[in-house]
Order: sequence, then C-alpha cells, then structure tokens
Amino acid sequence: MDVSVSQVEIPTVDADLLAVGLCEGEELPAEFALAPGAADAKGGFKKLAMLHPERPTRVLVVGLGKRKELDAERARIAAALAAKEAGKLSATSIAWALPSSEDDAALAEGLVTGTILGAYRFDRFKGKDPDDPEPSVLDSLTLLAPDSVAGTAEAARVCAEAQNRARDLQSLPSNVATPSFLARRAREIASAHPAVSTEVLGREEIAAKKMGGLVAVSQGSTEEPKLIVLRYDGGGSGKTLGLVGKGVTFDTGGISLKTPAGMHEMKMDMSGAAAVLEAVGAIAELGLAIDLVAVVPSTENMPSGTAIKPGDIITQYNGKTVEVNNTDAEGRLILADALAYAIELGAERVVDIATLTGAVMIALGSSYAAVISNDDVLAAEVEQVGRETGELVWRLPLHHEYKALMKGTVADLTNAAAKRKAGTISAASFLEEFVGETPWAHLDIAGTAWDVGRAYTGNDANGFGVRLLTALAQSLAA
Repeated sequence: MDVSVSQVEIPTVDADLLAVGLCEGEELPAEFALAPGAADAKGGFKKLAMLHPERPTRVLVVGLGKRKELDAERARIAAALAAKEAGKLSATSIAWALPSSEDDAALAEGLVTGTILGAYRFDRFKGKDPDDPEPSVLDSLTLLAPDSVAGTAEAARVCAEAQNRARDLQSLPSNVATPSFLARRAREIASAHPAVSTEVLGREEIAAKKMGGLVAVSQGSTEEPKLIVLRYDGGGSGKTLGLVGKGVTFDTGGISLKTPAGMHEMKMDMSGAAAVLEAVGAIAELGLAIDLVAVVPSTENMPSGTAIKPGDIITQYNGKTVEVNNTDAEGRLILADALAYAIELGAERVVDIATLTGAVMIALGSSYAAVISNDDVLAAEVEQVGRETGELVWRLPLHHEYKALMKGTVADLTNAAAKRKAGTISAASFLEEFVGETPWAHLDIAGTAWDVGRAYTGNDANGFGVRLLTALAQSLAA
C-alpha cells in the first residue's frame, strides 16, 4: 500500500474516502457540523457514521471513545473499521485526519498499521467469473498529519506489510507451503536485501549434523525437511540477536494422532516460522543496526511406517537424550535443535516463537501470548515492545519444580510430562535445557496466531509476532 503524509486542507483531499475520528463528548470539525449525516455521528468507540459534505463527498466518522483512552491500539481498530468500510464502497484510496493527541507518532503508527492489516484479504484460491469486474483494492493511504510523523508512518507500513506476508504464508495450504516453499521464501528475502544471506540444509545434511529432533519428527513424511538459516548483517555494535521459529507445515500429531476436528488448522503450525522469516525481511528493509541470525526448522509431522513411535529415544543436537512419549509434542523437539544451533552460530540472546501448546489457550486465551524467559532484562524488553505493538505477551514463571516434570525415566528428558500440570511452562522448561546460560525468551503463540477476533486481524491467520520481533530488534539495535 502506498502511504504518504500530507498537510493539505481537508476540502482539497484527493481520496475516495476521508476518515476522521471523534471522541466522546467532542464536536465534529466545523466544516462537517452541518453536513448531511452529521447528526448520526457519535463518539462512542467503534461507532460509524457516513457524512456527505460538498468536499470531499464522503467522510466516515469513526468513534474513538473516551479521549483519555485514545492510544495506538484504538487507532489500529478505528483504522481497520474504516478500511473495511472503504472496501464496501469499492474505494481504492483513503485519507485519515490524524486525531489530536499528545503522541502523534503513536496514533500515526496505529492508523497505518490498522489500515493495512484491516484491508488484507486472502482470496487467491477463489474462482472468478470472467464477466465480473475485478474487485477493488485499497492501495493508497494519506495521513493528514505533521511531516514529523513521516518516518513513523513508513516504518509502520513496512512492518504491517511484512505481517500481511506472514499471513499469506500461514493461510497457504500445506500442499503449497511445504518446508521447501519456506526455504524458497527465505532465499527471496535474502536476494532482496544485500545485508541478508541464507543457507538451507536438507535431510541428509540435517542427519549429518545429528539434529535428532528434526530428523525424528520429519522421518514419517515424504516431504523433505529443511533447516533454514538467515543472517542479517546490520553493522550493529550490540549483541547478536537470534530468532528461532517453529516451522511445522502440517501437524497431524504423528502416531499420537490428533482428533479430526480442527486438524485442517494445523497448516498454521508454521506460524512461528512465518513470523521469523517476515520479521527478518522487515528488519532488513528498515536497515536496523543489529546483527541477527535466524533459524527455522521446518518439517511435516506425519504418521507412517517410518514415523517415530511413542517410547523411542532420540539424541538432540546438543547431545541430550529424549524419550519421545508423545509424538504430538514435536515442536519442542525441532526447536531444541534449532536453539542450540542458533547459539552455536553466534546468537548471544535468543527468542523463539512457536505455536507450541494448547495449554496456553487455557491459560491466556487469545489476548496474550505467553513469554517465558531465563533473563529478566530480555523478558522485560519483550513485554514492553508487546505493549507498544499491541501484540501482547504475559510472562509465566520458570521454576525447578516445572523442570523436574520433564526429566526422563531412561533418558535425560521426556518430551511430554506424565502429569498434566503447567503444560505451557513445562514445554518451555524443556527448551531451556538447550540454551545454557544464553539469555533466552520463548513465545508461545498457539492462542494468538489465529482466531483472535480483533478488528484488524479478524479470526483467520494474523501474522502475530512480526511487528513484535521487529520492534524488539529495533529496541536492541545499537
């Protein structure tokens, strides 16, 4: 989407639709007070009213709620509602009058992000009647705002479009978005940015490196697994950031087969991988001054005559042995190898992101992702950027009693605790075994990667984590 910042007067706005915000108890701008439809305008949050002044001919008033509650998140929601109204009107361009506030940059980010995310749709597999006109696409946003927010608006555009690309990856069926497909996407990102390089390992190379987790999970599928590595050389003077994303492109549960209901959604078990890949692209496009290594272990988890069986014992990349007592607890097995490998490649602080446990939905629903960390400073940074981006996280604790749940009987560890206690935390405690003393944070996004229901994401794939990881890289850049 083309995003620009302009200081033109409202009557001269050249857009199919102008959107203005209205807070509770406040008046419309004088030029709209007597326009047809003005009596319907309300300041209640998410209330919409269409005005028809002489110029511009269509003005959408969006209720912002109480002035003291106006923030970037409310701006995202308001912008998404306006984008959807623009779609109903077949508008291809929209202008937003930046609401007055003490933080113009925050509201500008919210309006840009909400517009781009709210205008998203995934319809590439739907048939089109050749006699029907091409559907209109909202492809232009003008912010009527001070020029001082132009940089913020451009950064928001980059991040929101990267998030939409992650949504595309999530939404693609697993017969398209295979591990090889994700590897090709990584190569596209590297080819588009000189500061990014990539390396992709196939089945034989993964086995040669003795990455027992990725080997075990992938052995039931005919699709070749891929270990995808992206490096970004931003020239930063700080510590190298590592990003690790779970890339299970379809998860049947393996021999520990899932129930059929909802299994089709398991094409999105690569949501962590999508977030990492597209965050690297956004970080590179923004030119952030940070050095970064990203590792994406990608595979299918399928039942077959060659699939790993409950009770099998494997050896992970760092040499620890694991009793695989539940083949549906596969994500932690591939992440374990990837975390150890990312640290070997130079990551000095590492964040992994994964649709890891159903338990996190019981604990936090879809409002917050869980963050679990061995480092207070890194955890605080993740929480802060989550608040700023609206990709909220809530920290859960680590404790030696949780770690004890993951001790094996005849191996060092088990991948599935015998007792149904603290499932999200015990899974993270398993991962902690593979990071040593390196500062590490784990994001469990099983409840937030789709079916969230916010105005700017809907209930489908939402690309959770792209803006959070990009903002984290920006906060750590030096």
